[in-house]
Amino acid sequence: MYETLTFNGGVHKSEEIKELIEDLGGFILQESIQQMELVLNVAVPMADVDKIEAKSKELLGKLSIAPMAGSEIAIISPTLARHHLPHAACDISEYLREYGAKDNMIGLARGDGKGTSGITEEERSLIEEHDIAVFALGSFENCIKEKAFLYDNIDIPVIVTGAPEIPVEELPGVDAYVGGLGRIPRRLRRGPDIRALDSLVETIEKVLSDRKREMALDPPLVPSIVVKNAIENQIREIKEIISPAPVTSQLDGVRVKLNYDRYAGDIANVVIDGKKLSEIAEIKKSFMYDYILVKINSESSLVEDSN
Repeated sequence: MYETLTFNGGVHKSEEIKELIEDLGGFILQESIQQMELVLNVAVPMADVDKIEAKSKELLGKLSIAPMAGSEIAIISPTLARHHLPHAACDISEYLREYGAKDNMIGLARGDGKGTSGITEEERSLIEEHDIAVFALGSFENCIKEKAFLYDNIDIPVIVTGAPEIPVEELPGVDAYVGGLGRIPRRLRRGPDIRALDSLVETIEKVLSDRKREMALDPPLVPSIVVKNAIENQIREIKEIISPAPVTSQLDGVRVKLNYDRYAGDIANVVIDGKKLSEIAEIKKSFMYDYILVKINSESSLVEDSN
């Protein structure tokens, strides 16, 4: 089992902690450099966390557990048009990234207005490519409830945010609801706003932990971070991608930011423990920019194939 961590420290001597992570059999999930500040989201064996802590202290860095690292979260707004902005969705996205999340903002094409809002099958499929969906809705209770059709049939855990306090039992298809985050024409920088964002972080971490425990009953054939590492080492075009996180880890797979039609065959031929990736995972075209989506088969698939 791996523990996901975030290291914050200086660029100077950062190679030492990178080399230690590799020596311990760990992985760097994402690396970001801002001026002279380095942020690493990493996964290391749980038994070796103390070694990373010691090295971080030696380098005068800060190490924290990052439960959201290695997952991909969709933050859905009814629209990204001016009708629904300024809006909490941008601050939610920024805040989650501080905790190691890789998130994507999605604006629905017909989300504005109770009478005209809607969600297409393509939008639903795009949302379901993620590990968790966070629907950032508005300030009116009746509006949030009447728009339940936007989120009540999503086949991944769903968290809804809004301004009023609403019992989650009154929202069909929702795993959790977080209040205090409605449409506010300013940045979320005040005390109540930060407390609401902290509550959202705690809620997401709990939902992720629950999903990991559920997946442990029928885990993927190989960890997604192993697949990520193999693709990065065997597909040279990955190094040419300028987009952040060219291979994005998910709980049960990865998103590869290469064109499906050109590179799906190469991804399928990546070898892990003597097997081609196509033998242990489903490789399909993503609804996001025609990227490649890899979903790892679970252990129960071996039993089904043998029957």
